[in-house]
Amino acid sequence: MSVTLQSVPVLRRGVRRQFDTARNAPVLMAPERVVMLDDIADAIIAECDGKRSAGEIAKSLAARFGAPEADVLADVLAFLEELAEASLVAL
Repeated sequence: MSVTLQSVPVLRRGVRRQFDTARNAPVLMAPERVVMLDDIADAIIAECDGKRSAGEIAKSLAARFGAPEADVLADVLAFLEELAEASLVAL
C-alpha cells in the first residue's frame, strides 16, 4: 500500500490514541498491542481524522511547527506508510 498526498488516513477500527499514565507517554492502543508515540508521531496521529489528506496534514504541521513543508511531508508520508503496513491506519 502506498501513501500519497491525496491519501486520507484514519485510525482503523479498534485503534485509538490516548495518553498512557503508566508510561507517561502518548500511545496507540490496538488489539493485543501498544505502540509508544514520540511527540512527532503523536502530532501526526492527532491530525488523522479521516477528512484531511496526507498533504493537508503535512501542510498544517509545517505551519504549526515552522518547519519546511517538504521535510514534514516526507516524514508524514513515511510514518503513515509504516502505520498502514502495520494495519493501524486505513487510507
